[in-house]
Amino acid sequence: QVQLVESGGGLAQPGGSLRLSCAASGSVLSPNVMGWYRQVAGKARELVATSTTRASIRYAEFVKGRFTVSRDNARKMVFLQMNNLEPEDTAVYYCYYNPITIPPTTTPDWGQGTQVTVSS
Repeated sequence: QVQLVESGGGLAQPGGSLRLSCAASGSVLSPNVMGWYRQVAGKARELVATSTTRASIRYAEFVKGRFTVSRDNARKMVFLQMNNLEPEDTAVYYCYYNPITIPPTTTPDWGQGTQVTVSS
């Protein structure tokens, strides 16, 4: 079992910045994929950005050039630097963890989420 705890959400103005953090604990295996998904009220959860242990990164098209995902493997943490925020970024952001296995696991772990609100 892996526990994921997010922090750093809150209120930002359009064009502003926030930095989300996620700390993993428990039976954390490597290599793995960690990153972020988000869910707008009434919509499905969607990929924001993920990174493998060796920093192979995947971004959603709508955040390219604005958000940066990074890792601190020694601290078992993943971060999301969010710049040039837009009102459309308002959502609950969830930390994601999945070990890299063959075959791949179908049961990733999720944090409880942190609210990001972008409003003037």
